[in-house]
Amino acid sequence: MKFNEDSRVKIPALLHLMRLGYKYIPLNQQIRVEENNIFPSIFVPKIATLNNISEQDAQRLLDEINLELDYEDLGKKFYERLVATSGLKLIDFADFSNNEFHITTELTCKTGDEEFRPDITVLINGMPLAFIEVKKPHNKEGVIAERNRINKRFANKHFRRFANITQLLVFSNNMEYEDGIVDPVFGAFYATPSYEQVHFNFFREDEDYPVKQKLLLIDEKTEIDLLKDNNLIVIKNSPEYLTNKQEHTPTNRILTSLFSRERLQFVMKYAIAYVQEENDGKVTHQKHIMRYPQLFATQAIEAKLRGGQNKGIIWHTQGSGKTALAYYNVKYLTDYYAKRQVIPKFYFIVDRLDLLIQASGEFNNRGLRVKQVNSKEEFVKDLQIVGALHNDLGEPEITVVNIQKFSEDAVSAKDLMYDINVQRVYFLDEAHRSYNPKGSYLGHLINSDRSAVMIALTGTPLLKEVAKDYDSKLLFGNYIHKYYYNMSIADGYTLRLIREQIEGNFKMEMKEVMDQIKVLQGDISTRQIYAHSKFAAPLLDYITKDLIKFRRDLQDSSLGGMVVCDSADQAKELFRLFQEQYGVQETDASLLMAAEPKAKYGLHDEPTLTAALILHDENDKATRKELIKAYKKAKVDILFVYNMLLTGFDAKRLKKLYLARVIQDHNLLQTLTRVNRPYKKYQYGYVVDFADISKAFDRTNKLYFDELQEQLGDEMEMYSHLFKSEEEIQKEIQEIKETLFHYDTQNKELFSQQIEQLTDKKELLRLIKALRTAKELKNIIALNGYEALDGIADFDIWNRLLSEAQNRLDNLNFLESIGNEEASANLLNTALEDIVFQFIKVDESELVLADEFKNILRKTRESLQHNFDQIDPQFVSLREELERIFKKKNLSEVSQADMVENMHLLQKIYDRAKELNRKNALLKAKYENDDKYARIHKRLNEKRTLNAKEMQLHKALMQVKHQVDSKLEGQEDVLKNEAFFKRYLLQLVVQEFKKKEKIEMDQEMKNSVSALIANEYLQQYQYR
Repeated sequence: MKFNEDSRVKIPALLHLMRLGYKYIPLNQQIRVEENNIFPSIFVPKIATLNNISEQDAQRLLDEINLELDYEDLGKKFYERLVATSGLKLIDFADFSNNEFHITTELTCKTGDEEFRPDITVLINGMPLAFIEVKKPHNKEGVIAERNRINKRFANKHFRRFANITQLLVFSNNMEYEDGIVDPVFGAFYATPSYEQVHFNFFREDEDYPVKQKLLLIDEKTEIDLLKDNNLIVIKNSPEYLTNKQEHTPTNRILTSLFSRERLQFVMKYAIAYVQEENDGKVTHQKHIMRYPQLFATQAIEAKLRGGQNKGIIWHTQGSGKTALAYYNVKYLTDYYAKRQVIPKFYFIVDRLDLLIQASGEFNNRGLRVKQVNSKEEFVKDLQIVGALHNDLGEPEITVVNIQKFSEDAVSAKDLMYDINVQRVYFLDEAHRSYNPKGSYLGHLINSDRSAVMIALTGTPLLKEVAKDYDSKLLFGNYIHKYYYNMSIADGYTLRLIREQIEGNFKMEMKEVMDQIKVLQGDISTRQIYAHSKFAAPLLDYITKDLIKFRRDLQDSSLGGMVVCDSADQAKELFRLFQEQYGVQETDASLLMAAEPKAKYGLHDEPTLTAALILHDENDKATRKELIKAYKKAKVDILFVYNMLLTGFDAKRLKKLYLARVIQDHNLLQTLTRVNRPYKKYQYGYVVDFADISKAFDRTNKLYFDELQEQLGDEMEMYSHLFKSEEEIQKEIQEIKETLFHYDTQNKELFSQQIEQLTDKKELLRLIKALRTAKELKNIIALNGYEALDGIADFDIWNRLLSEAQNRLDNLNFLESIGNEEASANLLNTALEDIVFQFIKVDESELVLADEFKNILRKTRESLQHNFDQIDPQFVSLREELERIFKKKNLSEVSQADMVENMHLLQKIYDRAKELNRKNALLKAKYENDDKYARIHKRLNEKRTLNAKEMQLHKALMQVKHQVDSKLEGQEDVLKNEAFFKRYLLQLVVQEFKKKEKIEMDQEMKNSVSALIANEYLQQYQYR
């Protein structure tokens, strides 16, 4: 029987899509336009009907589309036509069920001699708008190989039309996610096309906003037709196929999430954006698709509005795309209000000029018309204009305004000359700042339009413990939607942070320097000391050498640094000293942009660095803007800053943050996360801590931990020799069966899922060794002609299991190698260098963020709760270890050092509990998922008083189980008579254990075993 991606993933996926209402097009009926794979027999009549036009006109439209699909615009023109609200409709979005939905398999995308065939193509009204690529579980390199393939295909101009018409891509190897991996490897991912790099996204359902569509029942004839069309009728009754047909497999889950009618309608119309970018003077477009937290946040906003709530907070971690979320909601809420005959006016409110420029640019690049308000008078006029738009083309529009522009006069018009319903929607960026109720700005904002919808966006809500008299919830209402650091890291949208604490020689030297300055200048403030050249010089020397070493170690000269200075004066002094060492720095960004790209550092090179000083009183706004752009393009190596760029600044190449001052509360987390954006294959952002932020970080961590606790509940309380004899071979086969006992060897799919949970390489190697031995024994039996051993084992099945186990081992090895491709070479390069360490990094620990700590607490608690055998000595040991940690101190009141220590302890407990649960699940499956018998098996196996192999024990217990369960089906009253039931069990134990399985037992053992079984049934009966 075939056991590949077709039988294991593709056919079950096709069947699942049919349950979602898609009609299957057989292979011999794929009659389409070869240039674009549109099916005219579906497209032409449907478009004619939707638009009340002739089929000739629909055919002419098809010809126009074919020409548009050849544009070098990533399908932008076609997508605009697809979602257009005027002109001819390609999709009926108002009544989405009024469209035609089809799927087919192996549809060839062909141009000349070039071709590829997606596993599954999804068509709406005959247009191939999505495709799905599947791989079998444990395939080498997971889905990365498939992503590399699609990147090459879409970069190929021969396939331009197919890239341009496709809106949605799904890639799956039918495995659960490996969280926190920078490059997605295992799991089911979604994306949208790119000519360069397709970006994979995780999808996780939000239980508050589930898919409403119910699955259809597929009759047997339809299923048989599907299997026959793919020449796979042989798998129909296989246990693997039956397992993979289930709706909750990773592949089928993401198909429900994205291809149910309601979700597909949303994704096609609202979840796609074209972002204009300029590279080397050439304007290009990138195609973006909503991340799942943005999708659910949008649904949450709608739900709150429907419920009458007109304000609230979106708490999404830094790097999660809050500006993009506002853009998507302009599209979505425009339609939401249009259905209610309301005209919305959208405002994006910032508190700094640089953020106004940045946000305006982001909205403009996504195709929104942007109106910037440059004065209070201009804003007063804007609010008194009744119409929703300022442009004459009717294009979607947003006004970007600085909070300082709100004044007493800025009040919306009340006395309208004609009947019009306008709803203002304010998106408040960085809502943890500048919204003090004691100041005038917030009052002016609220009074500008008391019926306005206010959606506050923040990655770090302002907490009452910080602001004392108020917090974000008091100002803007409850949380509309939340997306925390732990999920952002798990999804690969942000990186973990490493804090490098500088001590040793450097601190001693700096203390001496400070003493010298005091002697020379007498009474002097600490801030002046830090800005003094005697202090700034060694600080700069450390920073430049550290950045050079960082780049050399990683062989990447594109990595950038940023120095957060103690004061503006220190920033100026550091920049002055930098210019003394590296020459006067260029402020004309056009000259910087024209510079040659930096080469990789040689082992003994002393590279020349470049820098820019970004202060509010240095250079003009335009110059600063261009210098920042040059930095993002890797034309500037280091930025010296004080207060600017600490929030809202996004440069993916920034991987080293040098902190020369302590930053407090939400501003600290905002600053630290400047280095957490994914870049290439790096797994961390680095924070070099000169100022010792540990106390401030501990305080901030605790504040957000407490806030998370309030939101999520209290985790604390839930808490081989060639020649062998026949006898030797028989003995080895029994040992192999004993090794395989805990695994399902009859259903290869379940075996695959079981070893997917196996992360212990030693256990996996033991399994592989047994299966390899089986392969060798098969050959020895054949070679020696041992006819008596014919049929002793199913060697063909074991051989396939060996392939699966070996693939899993390859996966584990591949995961370990990710991000370390150059590590060996770099270590060797470093070892060959004659290095002298001037300063000592005594602490390079991962920055523990509050929600991440909370997450490991939750996972540890849940892993112990899920254990069905709570008198297992291993379980008892784990529970006692957890109790010791809790008794040691209050986990919510710990320093960062304590938190790091507890994290490691909790992680160890979690890993061991997870492994124990895995073994328990394997044993439970052996007893038809009856945890009673799994416990009995364990108790008898623990005592070692039974002289029996596990297989013998299993056979005996299963016979007892079947007979007892059969008796209870008709005579449940048996359990009411305990004495009779125990005598009955004693007879069964003697019969099955002693007589049939030849297990030696004395009377005491017979009584003990029968009593153990009886107690399990009686407890279940009593607590039923």
